[in-house]
Amino acid sequence: MLDVRRLVLLRDLAAHGTVTAVAELHRVTPSAVSQQLRLLEEEARTRLLERTGRSIHLTAAGRRLAADTERVLDALDQARSHLHSEPAEPAGPLHLACFPSALVPLAAPLGRALQDTHPGLRLHITEAEPEPAARLLLQRRVDLALTYRYTNLADPTPSGVESLVLGVDPLVAVLRDDHPAARAGGSPVELRELADSEWITAPAHTACGTAVLHACRSAGFAPRVRHTCTDFTAMIALTASCGLPVVLPRMAADRLPPGLVVRPVADPALARTIEVAVRRGATHEPPVAACLEAVRALVPAADGGAPHA
Repeated sequence: MLDVRRLVLLRDLAAHGTVTAVAELHRVTPSAVSQQLRLLEEEARTRLLERTGRSIHLTAAGRRLAADTERVLDALDQARSHLHSEPAEPAGPLHLACFPSALVPLAAPLGRALQDTHPGLRLHITEAEPEPAARLLLQRRVDLALTYRYTNLADPTPSGVESLVLGVDPLVAVLRDDHPAARAGGSPVELRELADSEWITAPAHTACGTAVLHACRSAGFAPRVRHTCTDFTAMIALTASCGLPVVLPRMAADRLPPGLVVRPVADPALARTIEVAVRRGATHEPPVAACLEAVRALVPAADGGAPHA
């Protein structure tokens, strides 16, 4: 019989290309991965790997087995779900990946909510951006992932993952209260009003940086970027100290130091959807279903009452 853990190593080798990458992913040594793959070949009684010098490649049989592994794992998940087909109180560990700016408004209160409603569940939180969170889901290292998707970027849902929209988190302009665009009444800011300012932005290779850059170009200008960083709290601190504007998700601008104001951005396309992702077919597993119910109840408080999907 084929060992499922060794099948997972073969699948990850097909996805990542090197034994070293697989070893880093599973936090073991490359020699341990190589040994397990050799044992898998003995179990399969088929050559799964071709070794050329220090390089290793999957044979045609190895590629077929790696592709079949996902179906094997899906079947095991389904069998586990059938064990809990009778109504029962969810219990046991529940692993959640969460993007950084949702840790305080969503993940932290989710832990308390699950503790109050399902004390048998033990929530484990891992900080991860959407792309690595999807990998953790497919590797069965987390059960759910809180993710986001910028509405002016065409980011596809990874194969094997279901994403459920929880709400919409619009982007806002954070300005010092003496900035010309920080007018009284809180009326929306047109991005082109900030065209003559230097900016604070996320790096261009990040989703937020790309979304803001696209929106500025659609408004007819390229922002003159002075500071870049990935930490939204640091962006806000820089705005407070140097007076330069920053455009970021409203969820990240919940707590501002004195002297700063938040203004909505007039471009309705500049927003991100807040989503929860699960492996395909896992939504009815009792622990996952309990977490989905709890997180849906938290989103109105986090995003100002955005409708659920």
